[in-house]
Amino acid sequence: MPKFSDRLKELQTQKRVSQKDTAKAAGVTARSIQYYEKEQKEPTLSVLVRIADYFDVSLDYLVGRSDNPKRS
Repeated sequence: MPKFSDRLKELQTQKRVSQKDTAKAAGVTARSIQYYEKEQKEPTLSVLVRIADYFDVSLDYLVGRSDNPKRS
């Protein structure tokens, strides 16, 4: 199954948004997004929720627990 870092990069590519855009929406720095992508740090739950909301996907999809991006 895909990991959070894979899903994050995939969603940014699909939506054509930058790390900076994602960081702003999540309330973190662009450096934090880079750390998440490289699996050097893990986001807090509140950051995960903001990223999922920004990309309009479920948390399970974002973290790789589901292949269905739909929110219930």
